[in-house]
Amino acid sequence: MVGNRSWFGGLFNRTGNKRQGSGERTLDLTPLQEQRLQKLKDRLSVPFDETRPDHQEALKALWHASFPETELTGLVSEQWKDIGWQGPNPSTDFRGCGFVSLENLLFLARTYPASFQRLLFKQEGVRATWEYPFAVAGVNVSFMLIQMLELNSGQKETAKPKSLPAINFVKVLTEDEEAFDVLYCIAFEMMDAQWLAMRASYMQFKEVLEATRIQLERELSLEDLHRIQDLPAYNLLYK
Repeated sequence: MVGNRSWFGGLFNRTGNKRQGSGERTLDLTPLQEQRLQKLKDRLSVPFDETRPDHQEALKALWHASFPETELTGLVSEQWKDIGWQGPNPSTDFRGCGFVSLENLLFLARTYPASFQRLLFKQEGVRATWEYPFAVAGVNVSFMLIQMLELNSGQKETAKPKSLPAINFVKVLTEDEEAFDVLYCIAFEMMDAQWLAMRASYMQFKEVLEATRIQLERELSLEDLHRIQDLPAYNLLYK
C-alpha cells in the first residue's frame, strides 16, 4: 500500500533536522574538491520538471528498468503505483527533493540492477504486510543524504563541510565523481536491511530511516576511509 501525502511530506521535515553532538570541524577544500562539490550541488538544485523532454525520458527509463515487458500507458497513469509512487502522476512526489532523486533511482537500476530488482520487488527476507513504497522511499533516501552530507546550502559559494561524515564524503568524492550516487545505492540497501532487522511496518519508516542515517554516519566517520568501496556496507550491493 502506498502512503498518503501527509506521511510522505512529514518525513522530509523529520529527517532534515540537524543532528546534535556530532562535533564540528572544517576542511580546507582543494580546487578539485571545490569543483566537484559545486558540480554536485548544482545537480541537487535542479527541480523535476514534467514538461522537460529529458525529464520525461528519464521517468520512462525508470519504468522500463522496472517492468521491461510491460508497456507504459502514459506519464500520468495508475501504473506508477506499481513502482511505489503515491498517485498516477509521479512528478508530485519529486517536489521535496528534485530531479536528482530520479537520477539516483536510475543509477541504482543501471549500475546495480540485481539490487534494484531485489529492493523493488522486496525479494529478500520476511516482508511486512504493509511494506514501504519503493519509489517514495528512494526519494526520502536522497533527501536524507543531502541533509546528512550538508549539501542543502542555498549559498552559491561552496560551503566547507563541518561534520566528520560530510568531510570524509568530500574526500571520497575526490576519488570518485559518482560517490554520491553510489552512496545512495548503499544507503537504500542499508535502509532495507534495517527495515528487515527491525521487523518494521509501514508507519515505522521514519524510525528505519533515522536508524539508517545513524549507521551511515558511523561508517562515514571511519578513519581509514579513502574510497566509497571502503565502506563496510558497500558489500550489500549486487550487480
